[in-house]
Amino acid sequence: MIVSKKCAMLGRGTGTLSLLLAILALGCATPEPRPYTDIADLVITGGRVYTLSWGEPGTDGTPAADAPHDEGGWRPDAEVVVIRADEILFVGTAEEAESYIGVETEVLDVNGATVLPGLVDSHTHVAGLGELEARVNLIGVETEDEAVARVVERAKSTPAGEWILGRGWDEGAWANRYPTMELLSAKVPDHPVVLESLHGFAVWGNRLAFEAAGITRDTQDPDGGEIRRDAEGNPSGIVLNRAGALLRSAVPDPTPEQFKGFMLAGLEQMARDGYVAVHEAGSSRQHMDALESLAAASDLPIRVYAMLSARDADLCREWLTKGPVSGLDRPQDSDRRLAVRSVKAYYDAALGSRGARLLDDYSDMPGHRGTSGDEYGFDQELVAEMMKGGFQVGIHAIGDAGNRETLDFLEGVLSEAPDAKKQRHRIEHAQVIHPDDFARFAPMEIIASMEPPHAVEDMTWAEDRVGSERIRGAYAWRTLRQAGARLTFNSDLSGSDHSIFYGLHAAITRRDKERQPPDGWYPEESLTPEEAVRAYTSWSAYAAHWEERTGVLAPGRWADLTIMDIDPFVLGETNPGAILEGKIVTTIVAGRVVHRAND
Repeated sequence: MIVSKKCAMLGRGTGTLSLLLAILALGCATPEPRPYTDIADLVITGGRVYTLSWGEPGTDGTPAADAPHDEGGWRPDAEVVVIRADEILFVGTAEEAESYIGVETEVLDVNGATVLPGLVDSHTHVAGLGELEARVNLIGVETEDEAVARVVERAKSTPAGEWILGRGWDEGAWANRYPTMELLSAKVPDHPVVLESLHGFAVWGNRLAFEAAGITRDTQDPDGGEIRRDAEGNPSGIVLNRAGALLRSAVPDPTPEQFKGFMLAGLEQMARDGYVAVHEAGSSRQHMDALESLAAASDLPIRVYAMLSARDADLCREWLTKGPVSGLDRPQDSDRRLAVRSVKAYYDAALGSRGARLLDDYSDMPGHRGTSGDEYGFDQELVAEMMKGGFQVGIHAIGDAGNRETLDFLEGVLSEAPDAKKQRHRIEHAQVIHPDDFARFAPMEIIASMEPPHAVEDMTWAEDRVGSERIRGAYAWRTLRQAGARLTFNSDLSGSDHSIFYGLHAAITRRDKERQPPDGWYPEESLTPEEAVRAYTSWSAYAAHWEERTGVLAPGRWADLTIMDIDPFVLGETNPGAILEGKIVTTIVAGRVVHRAND
């Protein structure tokens, strides 16, 4: 990559040929003068630019008639992006861009990299990403012995009596062999230990942690939760679903400054990984204090679309009084980068821990159908209030009963307040859907907010939970598209790898990182490369009500761009496995380079 001012670029590298020839011909003189407001601050050249400004693909994935696609495949539809301040000034050819270049214009030659509208991860838990360095990382750990060994290693450098926290063991893959506290307590006897599962629906602790939390054989299971017990009725070391709060409550809270540091570290990591925005799901008062502090100091590296936690009723009602902040209302909101117009609620739990609510029994646990609604802490009155008060709601629903009952709830509220439909409510995960319910999304304009990584991570056990028939309604992206539903894609980090290359590969191939299974897992539900890219860009912009300001590269839009070293449109059709080898080159937010590889 080459970065230079206009004249300096002559002696540095091999910029785009047409721009160089033009500058040579002009002798580095200023071209035909443009108004000052038309002189660029930054020109991105030498790349394969996909603007996404053409028509939407069909629900079967067929590109629109005006898409840059033919029998030969995909091709870029622009060469240069011109930026002034925080907006795009021009998108087009290198020749057309020449007159926007002034003496102080920075020219960024990306040497054949692909330039896209900025990536958005539309369901994150960013503080958890920032905390990973401070916690024992158990992502990818396959056995209890290996997990305990990592905790033992951390204990060597941790003063006795201090808490050791970890995260990442897979509650779905381990559901038939949950560990106990015995080995963990024996190997780490001098520290209370709490180990969160990959998606947060199970928590594992040692004896000191359970004692600190006051969890004994006499402790009753909370509604929507389970304390796992041994044959004598004593806590065994695992708490599931809403019972996780019993163990978490004993863990000392980080200070506000520490938590703000976790939040900032997570956002900075997202910038390095190519994202220009996140939708932060389930933001508590602690999250909002950190985000508002960062925003007030202009320290947010990327945009944040905060989804308030419906489990914090006081916080929600405070915002109900203040009203939504869209990030679009005032000129300064573009740079402020924080929007607050959404609420995250939980209707049921997770499929892996068998907490997701099913219409019929779990295939691998007869007599059990999971938990949902009031018993899982879903506050219907509060969520309805927020909808009627102008907020979007995103409701976590996993099982087919959970999704049906969520649709029933939304339908009921919208029948009372039809104008609330315009808030573009969402079902987060929409993981298992009964065939009769796919057609219900579009009429209510409900967005299915889904995670391609979940499909390929869960495929080793998901069919065991729901059986061979119900699995056909699971992770069913194509079926939802064909039913007219809108999608947005995300990672649900830090529970899953948020790499865009992993997400795109999973969406296009239905294969895991080892490229298995060879033909994909239920490949009929896969999406095309264009659909996959849109689900992380323009469709995510729509989910945040930002589609008039971002999601495509066009004059007047926010200057939010992602530059990567592979072309997902071309590779997605010709060699999708190679997408996994991609790397982020540059991330630009509001016209500022917030990440540049090798800097």
